[in-house]
Amino acid sequence: MKSFLFILFLILQPPTVELIEKSKYQAFVDQGYTIIDVRTPEEYLQGHIQGAQNIDVRAETFITEIQELSKSDTLLVYCRSGRRSLYAAQVLVSFGFKKIYDLEGGFLNW
Repeated sequence: MKSFLFILFLILQPPTVELIEKSKYQAFVDQGYTIIDVRTPEEYLQGHIQGAQNIDVRAETFITEIQELSKSDTLLVYCRSGRRSLYAAQVLVSFGFKKIYDLEGGFLNW
């Protein structure tokens, strides 16, 4: 019965966004997880984390573009300072993504 309740708890537990420090984020980048830069294309061109996809959270196409991602993938999100990426991560959760990590301090901290 205990294991059934534990499994039920895990199933009903809503996904969360974990804000992580640079070193842990770097380790996830090194493992090859999907990286999403939610800044504008102009900001992205000025510098970005190698391998990151640019999906501008303020663009009209944001929802369409995130729906093309696999919901089972672990996603790493970041923006300039952390505000837009937190918003983007919450949107990702609302669309059924389960494993989302946000870079503490954003690209400024990278």
